[in-house]
Amino acid sequence: MKGGELIAGAARSASYQMMLQVSLRILTFVLNAFIIRHLSKDMLGVANVRLALLYSTILFLSREGFRRACLNKGPGTSWTQVVNLVWCVIPVTFVWSVLFAFVWLYLLDQPDHEAFPQYTTTVICLCVIIIIELSTEPLVVISQSFLFVRLKVILDGLYNLVRCVCIICMVLVFPDHGLHIFACAQITCVVVYVVAFYGYFYHYLKYANKKTSAFPFASFRSLFPQLKEGQPVFDSSLVKLVWSFSKQSFLKQILTEGERYVMTVFDILSFADQGVYDVVNNLGSITARFLFLPIEDSGYLFFSKALQRSQTALQQKKESLELASRMLAFLLRMTLLIGITVLVFGYSYSYLALDIYGGNMLSSGQGPTLLRWHAMYVAIIAINGVTECFVFAVMSKQEVDRYNSKMVVFSALFLITSWYFTKIFGAVGFTLANSLNMAARIIHSIYFINNYYKGTSFRPLQSLVPSVGITAVLLLSLVMTSVSEVMFCCDKGFSGKLFHIGVGGMCLLAELAVIYFTENEMIGFIREQFTQKHAVTKKKD
Repeated sequence: MKGGELIAGAARSASYQMMLQVSLRILTFVLNAFIIRHLSKDMLGVANVRLALLYSTILFLSREGFRRACLNKGPGTSWTQVVNLVWCVIPVTFVWSVLFAFVWLYLLDQPDHEAFPQYTTTVICLCVIIIIELSTEPLVVISQSFLFVRLKVILDGLYNLVRCVCIICMVLVFPDHGLHIFACAQITCVVVYVVAFYGYFYHYLKYANKKTSAFPFASFRSLFPQLKEGQPVFDSSLVKLVWSFSKQSFLKQILTEGERYVMTVFDILSFADQGVYDVVNNLGSITARFLFLPIEDSGYLFFSKALQRSQTALQQKKESLELASRMLAFLLRMTLLIGITVLVFGYSYSYLALDIYGGNMLSSGQGPTLLRWHAMYVAIIAINGVTECFVFAVMSKQEVDRYNSKMVVFSALFLITSWYFTKIFGAVGFTLANSLNMAARIIHSIYFINNYYKGTSFRPLQSLVPSVGITAVLLLSLVMTSVSEVMFCCDKGFSGKLFHIGVGGMCLLAELAVIYFTENEMIGFIREQFTQKHAVTKKKD
């Protein structure tokens, strides 16, 4: 495959994946809003935390090493050897399924049998479903290697759409079937996914591939294990690579799902609290997923193109360094303003947001408090995303390796603090532990950026200090919306909630006006970039 085609394919893949992720987040958001109005908090905790963790753990540990290794096939490895090796994911999955099914059924504290009589059968069903799902792994590796971009996006979208539709239908028709609803929905979407995947490749190999000589698979049979004379069944170097990536995936899974493992293993929260935490966490993360993640991705791409990795600031071209400094200052300022706005308004509108989204089940109890603390966490990750995208773009390989070691330390501290804080503060403890972890990473990034720009006249980190005008309007907004919430929102009916929304709207407009008239550098940078883009577009026309 030519370099230009590879870059274009990678770009298409990234854009399709971004659209898919946004679509899936919206779909999940709507699904959760429906489910939490028809199921109990305990059911949400068991299904969305305990069983979802079992599913993601077996799935990730089984396939991650194979997927990462086989997508980097060397020139000396044949595709027959790759297919033979990827099919080993089935026995590996079987081993992991037996191991974790035993842990989930006999070593962890069990849900109440009277409330969840389907728990045991659901665990076994999920393990079987994962084995069925991973029977498509050779096709996944092949489709990604040859940039079948739209195929993956369509099938992943179909998978999640079928799952959501099945859950909604079964909740409405069979509300008393409990956990069987989630198991049946999962097996339905997996069967559709597997049939669609194999159906596509069967059609492609029989009809559409006649003129594609670059595709090394001539028949449907070639997608399955084969023995060839004079050729080892597996490539030994690829087997070692799978083992290396599998060991890394074990640590990565622990770090990624750390808080869920703490909940599950140490049993420090009830299933009801786990269910509420999961819903509130997903709701509070919408800003980060939809807004901050694209900013981080775009920022990383810009800094990696503008600046040379492994070079100090004094070694960079002056024009590139100046532009990168201005961009960093702009992104820091913008995310800071977004973050502190979420923090201020999140404090006064957490109750209302949960009441609208999930009704009394979420707005009563610890839900609003949890979402208020999550607003603080959003303000912190807003800064962390930008600082880290700059740091990762300019770090040398040796600095990246050292940082990975520090990340292990940060993650271990997170697991310890989350366990300790949760015992003291309940579900809020996870948010506090996450906030401390992110704060430590911000401090590390700020230290790196400060040293990077030492000896130059650029000070992009000064953008992290809000102006007096912004601080004043946000403090005034906090006071006004807090008073409005107490007087008009809680238990005051629709008109009171509407008035509370109006107060927040006026405060937000006041903040935007102050930003427009006082943040001259940020507004000027936006106008400058817009003018340049308009000029380039006009020139092309």
